[in-house]
Order: sequence, then C-alpha cells, then structure tokens
Amino acid sequence: MTRQETLRIGSAAGFSGDRADAAGPVVDALIRAGGPACLIFETLAERTLALAQLARRDDPSRGYEPLLEDMLRPVLARCLAHGIRIVGNFGAANPRGAAQCIHRLCGELGLRAPHVAVIEGDDVSGEAHRTALDASMGDGLNGLRVVSANAYIGAESIADALRAGAEIVVAGRVADPALALGPALHHFNWRLDDWDRLAGATMAGHLLECGAQVTGGYYADPGLKDVPGLARVGYPIAELHADGSCVITKPEGTGGVVDRHTVTEQLLYELHDPTAYLTPDVVADIGEAEVDEIGPDRVRLRGVRGHPRPERLKVNVCHESGWLAEGEVSYAGARAEARARLAADIVRERLGGATLRADLIGVASVWADDHGRWLGEHHGTTADDVRLRLAMRHTDKVQAAQLLREVTALYTCGPAGGGGIRTALRPTLGTVSCLVPREAVPTRFVMVEAGDE
Repeated sequence: MTRQETLRIGSAAGFSGDRADAAGPVVDALIRAGGPACLIFETLAERTLALAQLARRDDPSRGYEPLLEDMLRPVLARCLAHGIRIVGNFGAANPRGAAQCIHRLCGELGLRAPHVAVIEGDDVSGEAHRTALDASMGDGLNGLRVVSANAYIGAESIADALRAGAEIVVAGRVADPALALGPALHHFNWRLDDWDRLAGATMAGHLLECGAQVTGGYYADPGLKDVPGLARVGYPIAELHADGSCVITKPEGTGGVVDRHTVTEQLLYELHDPTAYLTPDVVADIGEAEVDEIGPDRVRLRGVRGHPRPERLKVNVCHESGWLAEGEVSYAGARAEARARLAADIVRERLGGATLRADLIGVASVWADDHGRWLGEHHGTTADDVRLRLAMRHTDKVQAAQLLREVTALYTCGPAGGGGIRTALRPTLGTVSCLVPREAVPTRFVMVEAGDE
C-alpha cells in the first residue's frame, strides 16, 4: 500500500444488536471499488460491556457480542478472499473468546484459518490497577460491588496488529473512532503526533461509528426530514485520504441519504465541545471544518484540526446497584385513561410511598414522573387505549418484587377492565467514571490461533 491510495472503511454495525444483514452491501461496494479496504463493527455501548461481564460470570466462554456469528457469516468469506481487513470491538468482555468463535465459524464455512489479533489492556478491574483507580476516585470505589472497569484505549495497538499481518482485529473497550483510526495509522504510516491527520481520521471514525445514523436512519423525521428507502438503509463508507480528509458515502442502490445535513448531525453527535473532542489518540477540533456535498450521497469533510492527546484515559466502572421491578397492564374503552391513573395511584398507596415511576404509554410516557407531569391530571386527553407501565428501583430484591405482586393483583382488585399484565424483575447496574494516567494502562496485541486458550 502507498500513502497516495485512498483507504475505504465501511461500517457494518453501530451497536450491539444491529442488523446482521447490514454488512453485505457495504462489502459489495468495497469489492467493486477495489483498492485497500477495511470493515469495522462498532457494537460496544457503555453498559454493553458491563452486561457482557455479567454474561461471562455465568459462562466463561461467553462475554463477547452475542450476534458475532450472525454478523460475520454473510461476509467473512468475501472479506478474506478480497483482502478486506475486519476490525471490531465485538470482543467486549472476552476478546479471546470472540477470536475463537471466529476460528470456529471459519471452520464451519470451510475457510482457511485467518490471522486473528486480540487487543488487550482495556480491562483495569484487577488488583494491578487498583492503585491508579483509588488515586483517581479516592473513596469512590469503597462499598461498590464492581462488575467491570475498562479504560477507553486508542488505536495504536490496532495499527500494530494490522502491520503484523492481522486480517481480523478483535478489541474490547477501544474508543469508537479508534476502529477507523487504527487502519488509517497502518495504511498511511502517520506519526502518532501528526495531530491534524489523526484528528481527521478520528472524525471519519466518529461519522461511521453509529452505522446508519449518518445515512439518514436516526435523522429521519417524516414531513420535516424525509429519507427514502429506510427499510433498506445503506450503511456508510468513508473514503479516507492521506491528508486526513474524507468523503462519506454509502453503497449504490441502498436506501437512506448522505448529505450535508445528515453528516453535520452525526458530526455533532455526543460532542461536548466541538473544538475539543477528547479521544485517547488526539483532541479533535472541528471549529473550522468544512462539510461539502460533492455529489449524490457524497459529502466531503476537511479542515479538522488536531491537538495533543490527553495525558489521562477515561475509565468506566460498572457496579451492581440493586433491582428494577416493572409491571404493565392495559385498559381500553370508555374512561380507560382514568382507570389507568387510578391503578397507578392504588399501587403507590399499597407500596407505602415508595418512589415509583408511572407511564401512560401514548399519553404521558416520555416525561411522566421524571418531570412531575403525573399528579393525577388529564392534560386534556381522553385516551381510550392505554398501556400503564409501573417501575421501581430498590437495593433489596424482596422489596422490589412487591411491585410485581401489586400489579398482578390489579386483575381482580380493580379498577375495572385491566388485562394483559406482564411483570419483570432484573438486576441493575450503576456507572461511575474517572481518569487514570495513560502509563497505567499499557496495551498490546496478541495473535490468537485456532484452539488457543
């Protein structure tokens, strides 16, 4: 590969549970375009990792993306045949387990064994990192039943793995844009302090990281922001250049749209400060960036500036925080809303003033108790088809379970006409964040062969 070649990076997932058929059209487009290419899977939201840690507690072979096989199966053979590298954070809490899953899938499909690298270092839950966490949080960890502690690490080890010949790179908690920056570092051989170029590629990764959000999915609002063909929305592709600029596009013939508006919305997504977007690799500055439509479904981003990377890395610590009890019941017909409100008031009284959230789904379910809009008021509505949801958090499982019994009792204890009751009780997780010195979180890659433990 030469520095002058365009590197195409396609997005195949924007979160855990994303569409398993999303990658197919992207891979087809990468193959048609020719040249060096990479396919990235971003499947790791903040709490997804903690849930993966809980899954691994129950079964040490689990803890990686549950849909990994479904996501890779349609495209794995073509990626290996055409030299399209795959990079994903689908390793979650068990990257080595994910690597072995990929090897098993290749065997099942009759494919040769690929070179699979695992990125290590993000898990800082062990005793070796306790000093750094304690120094950052003080007494903040005392009394917490910690489930996971993971640092947001950067792209350097991904690039190193690709330089070593990895065809598939499996990561856990890397920063989302690092999935694109790693291949760019490898392909263009940028210095780690080439801040403007690193920032440009980081923002390209930011545009790709949520999948179809940038191609019109989360942008769509009928009558205000109309988007065609959402049932077959195409996932984005970034054409990344040696100067750090990029063009965002999508596979030809797919639904959705890429224009200045969709790209600008995604560019600003989750940016607390557009002039100082903090990542482990660089502080990106889009204050003077230019977003231009250069053709149908083709938008160019250039002018991103970069500043030296932070000296500390963010760590998310997830911990057990109690129990969430939920109950639902439906009311229909005349005075349905009034009966639903009465049911909520009955449960409140029965639970002796416990903090309870009540949602009238379709009437007052987004704001509800969070903004004090319950209060037994009708707000001018006369809904005749209402689903009541009641929820309560409690540190004690037995206390939380009382809500389930009270909702079930509404069947005959009134008010009239309730039905379709469902209840659920599940553990909850809390999250606290801190910053630790970069040097306390060394990272590396390890090649994992089929059968390695």
